[in-house]
Amino acid sequence: MHLTECGDWRLEQSLRHCGVPIHWHQDNRFLCTRDGFAAWAKGRKQLRMEFFYREMRRDSGLLLNADGTPAGGAWNFDADNRKALPKGVRPPAPLRVEPDAITRDVLTLVGQRFANHYGSLEGFDYPVTAEQAERLWQHFLDNGLADFGDYQDAMADGEPFLFHSRISAALNIGLLDLRRICAEVEAAYRAGDVPLNAAEGFIRQLIGWREYVRGIYWLRMPEYAEGNRFGNSRVLPEFYWTGKTRMNCMRQAIGQTLEHAYAHHIQRLMITGNFALLAGIAPKAICDWYLAVYMDAFDWVELPNTLGMVMHADGGYLGSKPYCASGQYIKRMSNHCQGCSYKVSESTGESACPFNALYWHFLMRHREPLERNPRIGMVYRNLARMTEAKQQALWDWGERLLAKLDAGEML
Repeated sequence: MHLTECGDWRLEQSLRHCGVPIHWHQDNRFLCTRDGFAAWAKGRKQLRMEFFYREMRRDSGLLLNADGTPAGGAWNFDADNRKALPKGVRPPAPLRVEPDAITRDVLTLVGQRFANHYGSLEGFDYPVTAEQAERLWQHFLDNGLADFGDYQDAMADGEPFLFHSRISAALNIGLLDLRRICAEVEAAYRAGDVPLNAAEGFIRQLIGWREYVRGIYWLRMPEYAEGNRFGNSRVLPEFYWTGKTRMNCMRQAIGQTLEHAYAHHIQRLMITGNFALLAGIAPKAICDWYLAVYMDAFDWVELPNTLGMVMHADGGYLGSKPYCASGQYIKRMSNHCQGCSYKVSESTGESACPFNALYWHFLMRHREPLERNPRIGMVYRNLARMTEAKQQALWDWGERLLAKLDAGEML
């Protein structure tokens, strides 16, 4: 039997022990093979995406000058990818892919058999054929890529897609070719149609981060899935399944997840993921949620992103620091705080943004393993400058919020 490498460790293990001789083929949806990543990782004390990404750029030749140096004089323009959405800037209207006859039949079947399951069938418009996926890709290339670089981290009420491509699901199931997509992005930059921070930022997501997390998954499974550095055990709050919460940022991210099975990377990392990290949710619980609710979630990509990057449960193997933040980050990158029941300017009390006290509570309860981390040392110095009374107030309100979660109360 001839098979392509699986995207799920459990599935591949079951096939390897099925009693039938198997000839395994490398998965050509990726540039880096599993063996290639293992060879790159061998002997390294720390694995960092940035150094892997540079190797991928060199190997692929993407965005390189004739002498092999990076276009624009730098490998990474991440610092130019962090603008909030200004007032008056409108994203392009999303391309709607009308379900064909087969898709409509499947939607009817799902509606009959799984009527009580999470999510909505209304407005389903994901591409299910190569032709549909190509239309979605060309729409982004023509209308979204130029501004993707500036606003890829931005968030806004009622704007689930902004300047994002929405091609990850199609890419992960093989409806689009990674190599051609990257080549077309580079060509758009060379032609002067898109700025470098957009082209580099998009290519970095594909040949940097996407390949990196897959490499870690196959390098470290199955032990990787058991990581729980902080010993978290709290259950996932019910509002993750309903969207019923007074926190507008969470309501926006979870609401669009219910409707579209989609949220972009900052919503997953710094909204729903950040809250799970600060609240001490069990890694398996939040990993299972991400795997269940997102159209593009496959085990090889979901598990490292959630357990490693979101929850820092692998002890820093994938990322060098926890991606935790208070409500001030959400205020800076979105307009969510303007329509929220809570006040982001307050840290304690019934009207205070829960992210604020939970942020400091997280840092205080995990001071020992995190304080020596050079990437967040400044945060602990800021904490040390607070009066003892203020630190105690933050701790006490954090305790109050966690007690509410344990009691099943809505925040």
